[in-house]
Amino acid sequence: MAPLPLLLAGCIPAPVQDSAPYAAPPAPTQTASAIPPSPSMPQQSAKPEPQMIERKPVWTAQQVTANARTVAASSYSVQPGDTLRGVGNRTGAGSEAIARANGLQPPYALRPGQSLSIPGGRYHAVAEGETGIAIAVAYGVRWSDIVEINGLSEPYVLRRGQRLLLPGGTPFSSPAPSPRQPSTSLERRAAAFRIDIDDVLTGGQPAAIEDKPGTVAKAQPRPLPSNVPIAQPGTFSGPFAWPLKGNILARFGPGESGAKNNGIDIAAAIGTPIKAAADGVVAYAGDSIAVFGGLVLVTHGSGWVSAYGHASRIDVVRGQKVRKGQVIGLSGDTGYASKPKLHFELRKDRVPIDPMTQLPNP
Repeated sequence: MAPLPLLLAGCIPAPVQDSAPYAAPPAPTQTASAIPPSPSMPQQSAKPEPQMIERKPVWTAQQVTANARTVAASSYSVQPGDTLRGVGNRTGAGSEAIARANGLQPPYALRPGQSLSIPGGRYHAVAEGETGIAIAVAYGVRWSDIVEINGLSEPYVLRRGQRLLLPGGTPFSSPAPSPRQPSTSLERRAAAFRIDIDDVLTGGQPAAIEDKPGTVAKAQPRPLPSNVPIAQPGTFSGPFAWPLKGNILARFGPGESGAKNNGIDIAAAIGTPIKAAADGVVAYAGDSIAVFGGLVLVTHGSGWVSAYGHASRIDVVRGQKVRKGQVIGLSGDTGYASKPKLHFELRKDRVPIDPMTQLPNP
């Protein structure tokens, strides 16, 4: 992975990373199909019933209040003792934006009397418990646009108090709905908001708690609270294993319709165990990405991430360490699946890689 985002040397308080956009799903409960029938119960048909993925307390837009401050473009004369962070606090602009506007480089030393250009715009101050995706939803803008306009770098770690410059437009407000008029609330805009795997990988990690500048605190025991970053695995060089065995329904790359498949689709009867392709840590487990339904993302280290979509049941939680071959859920036809299957992806530094080049011969 690339280095952490711009951290202003010598003037950064202990940052707190924003909260994950999705709460960790609860431990799975035993389903009715898993309970053997008693002699008095009628025998069920041998045909398996489709299992619905358990609804979980997933991410909601209410985590972020759209209270951005509009700052006019201006200039600032540096005073004795000023730091770049302090100038940002005084002007309301982001210190990172000020650094970019003035061509400042680490360690961002300022001199009294120096004139700084303060870039104007709308700035959102990151609060504890916020994620990049949740901030994007609060203002109805794309997370990728926030990344671009702020020059954020991988792995896109936010910190408490960081001021993010927002793309154009006006903040969204949530007026109280009248009895005669349907709500045009933040929840409605959030419902229309679309995210994908890349959004989760870049904007879903909560702000890291630093014990001191440059030192990220260790993750807490699982199940990990949604406002704590996951532990990052060490180096990884493979190999990967098949998450399950089945006929390949769709291969990596452009399909018949021209749409690109970023992974492979494997035929699997509903309820087939899905196994982790390698050791790692669960980065996401939920069903908030509509196209994939039940989805698990596992980070393996060295930039590798595996994705498992269309699950009917998820048996792991965010932040949980998993071992290669461990069952992480059951296959299904959730999301936009036209038939029971597993959608499986491998990504290296967020770039989709053909899984067939990394998996052993079937």
